[in-house]
Amino acid sequence: MDTLRIGIVGLGANCRLQHVSGLQSCANVEIVGIVNRRPESTAAAAQEFDIPKTYADWQQLVADPQIDAVVIGTWPYLHCEITLAALEAGKHVLTEARMACNAEEARRMFEASQKHPDLVTQIVPSPCGFHAHHVVKEMIADGFLGELREVVVIDGNDALADADAPLTWRQSAQYSGLNMLTLGILHETLVRWVPDPIGVFAQIQAFTPERVDPESRKKVAVGRPDNVHVLTQLPGGARGIYHLSGAVRFGPPTQIRLFGSEGTL
Repeated sequence: MDTLRIGIVGLGANCRLQHVSGLQSCANVEIVGIVNRRPESTAAAAQEFDIPKTYADWQQLVADPQIDAVVIGTWPYLHCEITLAALEAGKHVLTEARMACNAEEARRMFEASQKHPDLVTQIVPSPCGFHAHHVVKEMIADGFLGELREVVVIDGNDALADADAPLTWRQSAQYSGLNMLTLGILHETLVRWVPDPIGVFAQIQAFTPERVDPESRKKVAVGRPDNVHVLTQLPGGARGIYHLSGAVRFGPPTQIRLFGSEGTL
């Protein structure tokens, strides 16, 4: 094809920050269609970014023969459904992380992608660690760590410490699924450098069990935790510790540490 024609479902914060400008800067790529949750949001985004076509729902965008590829910028609850429909319609797919609401959906998406090897099906990768990635890989390969013994993943902040703050989609079981805090984005980074764990023990806690839903303006149960602790066992005997929290004041900054018999990264 001479021009790759893109349709965006859910032009939210990260699409605004990264994808729209990136796609518009590419030669032979054109953003031709958009649909958001609400008609007024769709119209506003189309005008802001000079996107010619709008749709009443995402199904219309996916079915449009003038669309070659679909960018999914919605919350996780629609990632699986739209991905499967777009692949069935012969479209390439780029979906925002988080990949899906749960492991079952993720497997369905992967299996569907394997049935369409002529189409590109991609998830936006975790950006954490990119600047250091090649150096870390080289140092591990050169034996800098020696025998890997421990990995530590830490991210502590106060984004959810205010009990009076309203519920966000990230804390909604309906919209976010089983995704929790920064667990996915940091674990994805970690397993670029070390093997997947073979044993996991975890505990979670929601220190603020209820919050006001900004849509209904009523207090509802919080669907996702604001604290996650994980212990893991890796092949070869190494152990892992994850401390993730959105409910601590002056918490430790985001970090991944690899401890070996000879060195530490």
